[in-house]
Amino acid sequence: MTMIPLLILPFEASAATTARRIARFSDVSASARVAPAAANTDPSIGVFERMAGASGDMVDVVVQGVASVELGGTVTAGAALTSDASGRAIAAVAVAATTVRIVGIALEPGVVGDFVEVLVQPSLLRTP
Repeated sequence: MTMIPLLILPFEASAATTARRIARFSDVSASARVAPAAANTDPSIGVFERMAGASGDMVDVVVQGVASVELGGTVTAGAALTSDASGRAIAAVAVAATTVRIVGIALEPGVVGDFVEVLVQPSLLRTP
């Protein structure tokens, strides 16, 4: 597959970032800075582009379109993806009384450590 990012936006990093991992807003009440996602409930915005960055750097985030993301577990094509504790993509699972943040849909299957294409479409999975 080929990456076809439709919308890439620059953000200031509030922590070191790793390419092709899930990006989240790090301090939603005070800034629009980003950091690697660390939980399935983090306010995920997209996927970091191909270059890593240090705290204070401007980093590119694919917020819409097709991007490559590193997997933290086994996923199937069509699976909704969220973040593990390291910002890698894992299959989203509904959790009672929790809002799970979805970063997008897997366009191909893979296992931990693989880089797969994802259709970046941030959304929510709410479970009563």
